[in-house]
Amino acid sequence: METEKPKVLSIDIECFSDVDLVSCGVYRYVESKAFEILLFAYSVDEEETQLIDLKRGERLPQEIMKLLADNTVRKTAFHSNFERTCINQYFGFSLQPEAWYCTAVQASLLALPLSLEGVGEVLNLDKKKLSEGKELIRYFCCPCKPTKGNQGRTRNLPEDAPEKWELFKRYCIRDVDVEKQIRKKLEKFPISEQEQRLYCLDQRINDRGIQVDNQLVKQAMVCDRLYKEAAVKKAQELSGLDNPNSVSQLKEWLFQKGIIVDSLSKEKVQELMKHTTGEVLELLQLRRSMAKTSVKKYEAIDRVVCSDGRVRGVLQFYGANRTGRWAGRLVQIHNLVRNSIENLELARSLLTRGCYEAMELLYESTPHLLSELIRTAFIPREGYRFIISDFSAIEARVLAWMAGESWRIAVFQTHGKIYEASASAMFHVPIEEIGKTSPLRQKGKIAELALGYGGAVGALLTMGALEMGLKEEELPSLVTTWRNANPHITHFWWAVDAAAIAAVKNKEPTRVGRIGFHYQSGILFITLPSGRKLSYIKPRIGINQFGREALTYEGIGESKKWIRIKTYGPKLVENMVQAISRDILAEAMLRLEQKGFAIVCHVHDEVVLEVPIGTSSVEEVNDIMAVSPDWAEGLFLKAAGFESLFYKKD
Repeated sequence: METEKPKVLSIDIECFSDVDLVSCGVYRYVESKAFEILLFAYSVDEEETQLIDLKRGERLPQEIMKLLADNTVRKTAFHSNFERTCINQYFGFSLQPEAWYCTAVQASLLALPLSLEGVGEVLNLDKKKLSEGKELIRYFCCPCKPTKGNQGRTRNLPEDAPEKWELFKRYCIRDVDVEKQIRKKLEKFPISEQEQRLYCLDQRINDRGIQVDNQLVKQAMVCDRLYKEAAVKKAQELSGLDNPNSVSQLKEWLFQKGIIVDSLSKEKVQELMKHTTGEVLELLQLRRSMAKTSVKKYEAIDRVVCSDGRVRGVLQFYGANRTGRWAGRLVQIHNLVRNSIENLELARSLLTRGCYEAMELLYESTPHLLSELIRTAFIPREGYRFIISDFSAIEARVLAWMAGESWRIAVFQTHGKIYEASASAMFHVPIEEIGKTSPLRQKGKIAELALGYGGAVGALLTMGALEMGLKEEELPSLVTTWRNANPHITHFWWAVDAAAIAAVKNKEPTRVGRIGFHYQSGILFITLPSGRKLSYIKPRIGINQFGREALTYEGIGESKKWIRIKTYGPKLVENMVQAISRDILAEAMLRLEQKGFAIVCHVHDEVVLEVPIGTSSVEEVNDIMAVSPDWAEGLFLKAAGFESLFYKKD
């Protein structure tokens, strides 16, 4: 007997708030007293889309209210976190994510764009998002400036532009129709049960949020303002310029000093500082400190924080759609400056109490200090502490496991000193002779960081090989030595390259070790050991600059535009390693949640848990993290952690 399909309720809403959605996020957006849902468009089981004009007094039918509250009904929307959060706030529901399915996630699983409009374009849908939408949203969903022309009003209502309002209603209906059409187009590629579980976990983490030390954030912004005011005044006195922040004025001042520059970018100023002295050097140092953007993160935190002192919505599920890793949003918690100062507690205390002069005396650079303290602005709630646990060398472990590089697997199974072991394998020196300060360890470290995915001299330079004390002339031999010491990894790159090309050319499945490749519906799929698939849209085989066959596909490029992208074996291996590392973290987070731990944040391969003081232990968390998934037999994992009363890097 066939299982009855669950009812499907497709939804799109349009709202008003005087809080900016893009910069503040939906959780802060709905807290505004001005927040309201204006239009509610819906479709039940693919029936014709209906629209309820809430702003003009219409009410949502009781049948739809019941469907919303019914957890057996599948609610779908494009970026459904917005709809769920707004509906909860406006109608007083406490809808949990389990019954919600996000069409944006379904599209992301196929590496399609993250916007409804972008997906519609790539899939060449019959119905596409109305192009007038952005202007209509600005008109009806955001405050407006009072002018004589609009009779001094601060928002636009339906009666102010009846024709626009009717078009706005059609736009809302169209969004539901487009979302339904996307689901129809992608029905062969549904969200798997595992990814839906992870999406729900992600939503719970975002709903929970993470506490902010509001006093520290406020003082950091004040400190930055006072510091920059003093720096500008000092620069004015030094140079005689009205505005030392002006690029044209500073260029002219440098020209008078005999220095001709075409740019004052961060990199150019850094380079100039190496070759200047006296007042020129001092002014360039002041410019660098005045241009430092550390305070922007504090401003973002202050803008996003909700009324209960927590920030929410800082993680986007499947945001890095080439690998499936999470992406940072709003505060960009994924790229915070690492802590290097020794006594963070003292620095935090001085800043929180507004002891700016003491900070100037004790620390070399106030802007740099503020940068280092951003991470510590996140704190556990009262009576709790953070347990922070991070996988040790996860990508290096996964790469060795996938390629079958046995000596590396043995290292991770035992002492785990991969930099020393790499140097030992490369230079045939006993590992016991390679200490932490050994030049050979430095060579092993930079090689490990730069060369695992086909990198060569350019990758070593990018990773800072020269700054680490290596000489440029020794870099080519370092590349060769590393590859010779890792023959299985080097072979694996090109085996993956050949398998991907063969799968596209011959339309037949291929396999390399634990990784499968197949072509279906104009997409190259790479199946990971977890069963998850990476997608490469519209792959083609061409000839590269070396005269060899090479793979290209369509995707989101660095410009955030949909373009054709070149790839090759080592790059595909990098995607796979990062994707497998993501799957390992995801399963670890599910285990942690099952054990009752509250995850408030996770960054790359690290989790941050908010744990009551006096319960659980770091060792318990590390042990849960280090369990290898069933599909990763022979992969040896290790996690290291610590506890803290604020977020930091140990």
